[in-house]
This record gives sequence, C-alpha cells and structure tokens, in this order.
Amino acid sequence: MSKAITNRKTRRQRSASSRARAFLSLDRIIIGGSILGSLAIVGVIALNSWMNRPIDIQGVERLPSISGVHQEAVIYSQLPPAGGPHASVWQNCGVYLEPVKDAAAVHSLEHGAIWLTYRPGLPDAEVARLREITWQSDSRLLNPYPALPSPIVVTAWGYQLRLDRADDGRLAQFVRQYERAASAPEPTGFCSGGEGQPFTSFMG
Repeated sequence: MSKAITNRKTRRQRSASSRARAFLSLDRIIIGGSILGSLAIVGVIALNSWMNRPIDIQGVERLPSISGVHQEAVIYSQLPPAGGPHASVWQNCGVYLEPVKDAAAVHSLEHGAIWLTYRPGLPDAEVARLREITWQSDSRLLNPYPALPSPIVVTAWGYQLRLDRADDGRLAQFVRQYERAASAPEPTGFCSGGEGQPFTSFMG
C-alpha cells in the first residue's frame, strides 16, 4: 500500500515537473519571438532611414533661411526664386506652356512642390521628358522661363539645381530628396485649388 502511494506521488511530481518544463519552454518561445520581432522592427526602421537618408547631390545650391510671408508684389534677387515672400494664392501644379507668376510658384514651393523650369527653345525631346516627369506626381510644376542661367533649373524651397539635360540623373535625385520634404515650411499643403489651369495632356 505504501509503495502504491509512493508511486502515485512520484507520478504526480513527474507530471508537475513536465508541466513546469512545458510552461518554461513556452515562455522562452514567447520571449524569443518578442526579441526577434523587436529586432525585425528595428531593422526595418534602420533600413528605411538609410534608404531615405539625405544625399549630397553635386551642384545643388542651398539658400540661406528665407521668410515665407504673404506679399503680392515681390521682387526676387534670384531667378527663378527658391523661396521668400510670395503671393497669398499658390500656383496649381502641372504643366504650363507659358511662364507663371514667380510669387505664386514660390507659394507652391512652400507647400513642398518641385518647380521645373526650362529655357524657351529647349529641344522638343527634352521638354517632353520634363513633362513626363511632371505628370508623374501632383506636386510638380513645369513651365518655360526666359533668361534661365542654364537650359533647365529645378527648384525646391531653399534648394536649386542647374542642369543641361533632362536625362541627368541628378534631376531624379533632387526630386526624390526635396519633393514634399520637411525642409519646406508646409510640406503637406495643397498644390491644387489655387491659381492657374495646367495642361493635363499635350497634343502636338
């Protein structure tokens, strides 16, 4: 009788020990999974930060801190302007066949838009490429601009890049880095519902 009781007690102890080991293993799995999940999240954040890091684009001119007050009549010292006082109504983004008002375009820059300008007389193939780039986003503005310092000038709030050709790889880098960037005072602002009627397509 004593031996039977001892055996039952031993089995209960073994069962309890097995359950304890099972719970311990489960805890280890949960903790291990949590650690791996945390490491994965940290890795994704680090990768995203690395992919979106600012890069040094050769030729980009950075302007000093500039005020963004509303002012209808503005004379800019730099053309095209890359910031500063501007009209109270922004220029609608899109493609234009004629020059637009500087003060309205600068307001669009304040909203994080990219302003692409080109010399009148630029070869048709170059202009067509600029239009394609502009139509890829609703935060881009394109128009001819007389007396540019180079065939093409691309501008963001506080930054500007002069180019000779539309297929220059720095153009895509500039757009990617500065479009809707935090360097603009209001990077989530509208680029529609303002001034101007851009072309949605071009024939001829």
